[in-house]
Amino acid sequence: MKKIRCAVIDDEALARKYMKDYVSKVPFLELVGDYNSPLKVMPLIQDGKVDLLFLDIQMPDISGLDFLKSLDRKPYVVFTTAYREYALEGYDLDVVDYLLKPISFDRFLKATNKVHAKIQDKTSDQPAPLDDSNYHANFIIIRADRKHYKINYDDLIFIEGQRSYVTFHTSSKRITALASLKDLEEKLPENQFLRIHKSYIVSKKQIDALEGNQIEIGGKKIPIGKSYKADVVKLFGIEGD
Repeated sequence: MKKIRCAVIDDEALARKYMKDYVSKVPFLELVGDYNSPLKVMPLIQDGKVDLLFLDIQMPDISGLDFLKSLDRKPYVVFTTAYREYALEGYDLDVVDYLLKPISFDRFLKATNKVHAKIQDKTSDQPAPLDDSNYHANFIIIRADRKHYKINYDDLIFIEGQRSYVTFHTSSKRITALASLKDLEEKLPENQFLRIHKSYIVSKKQIDALEGNQIEIGGKKIPIGKSYKADVVKLFGIEGD
């Protein structure tokens, strides 16, 4: 059984200590680290190396609530706090559970079992990989959430890679499916799409601006990988640095 990689975030050392002890007792949990500030775990989250956060709410640098709101890629979250009044707002952010301090082990175990069940459900409903029949002249067919989605190339803004999954960002929705950016790069029309980073393919016509080592597209700023910079610069018809 693949372990759930978790991080404990709490500004109180004692609270981190007993949470780490609880984690060590659960066979399907793997602790990747404990931190006194949520800002310190951001690189791991951005790299997709954390599946679950045990996140305190009241902390000096930034509250757990505000930190969670700031994330584009959100792992599963279990809030830990001494203040019951935060529970409702926490659930509005789609957290898995809310643990009120002092936290008993049986209550901790109940929360981790909820996370485990969610991950199992998600794994059992994995979408089928794309094959050649999914690609058409003007659109692509994506299977996700037990549905088949038709995405017109004209509506597709960019594609974001997330380990073995990709997310298609369109003008009206986001769809995540099992696929690889490498396959998409090879099969999507090259006159319409461009790989600009190990994690991004973009629609050429949707690019709004180029600034240094990033582009603006669909209201977002996306980094340009060093090995892809020449192709982006060429698209703009300018000489590289």
